[in-house]
Amino acid sequence: MKIGIMSDNHGRLRPVRRALELLEAGGADGIIHCGDTGGISTLELLAGRRGWFVWGNTDFPEPTWRTAVQALDLPWPDGSLKLTLDGKHIAVFHGHEPAFSEMLEKADCDYLLHGHTHRAFDYYNDKMRIINPGALHRVSVKTVALLDLRTDTVEFIEIDA
Repeated sequence: MKIGIMSDNHGRLRPVRRALELLEAGGADGIIHCGDTGGISTLELLAGRRGWFVWGNTDFPEPTWRTAVQALDLPWPDGSLKLTLDGKHIAVFHGHEPAFSEMLEKADCDYLLHGHTHRAFDYYNDKMRIINPGALHRVSVKTVALLDLRTDTVEFIEIDA
């Protein structure tokens, strides 16, 4: 299974559209957005896809959004996410949450995905792989990541939008 990972578009939809095109062309079976979506419009682009997201520090979800998110068939996050995909344990944070630091120390999952810093990176903390896809706004080079859970490989993809 391949997972497309994106973050920090802050409501800019054009780079999200392009990112989705490139991730799906690369074989992404699902999409994870690591926060700072900028609102429902970004989530609407995930509609019809297998997807998950977390809220970022600049997202201010209103209670009325819950119905819209459910109509998009996306799970509403009440904080970070813990997923099991292809037998791998994945934690998803934005990166500003106090629990994020705790997760870094515990290292009790296979992958820890997050955004927030607007810098792409990929490294190991003990046996846990930490991946930040970069950002789709306020960066000179916009990037997303494609994670292949079967081969444990990550490809960073530049977005030309």
